[in-house]
Amino acid sequence: MSARTVSQLKKGEKGIIKSFKDRLMSLKLLEMGCVPGCTVRLDGSAPFGDPVCVNIGGQYCLSLRISEAATIEIE
Repeated sequence: MSARTVSQLKKGEKGIIKSFKDRLMSLKLLEMGCVPGCTVRLDGSAPFGDPVCVNIGGQYCLSLRISEAATIEIE
C-alpha cells in the first residue's frame, strides 16, 4: 500500500510530513518550509480543486498544485 499524501487530505485534516516522492520537487518544498516532522493542514482549495491551500506548522499558508502536494508523503 502506498503512503498517504497531502493531496489526499480533506479540508481541515492534518498530517505530519514524512518524506517526499520527487527528489527535485523536494528541494523546492524544503526551501518553502515543508520539512519532515512538520504538521500540515489542508485549509481549502480552488473551486475546481487545484491549487490547494496548505497550512504549514500553524505558521503560514502555502498554495500548492495538486501535483506538488501529491509528492509530499504524510503519516
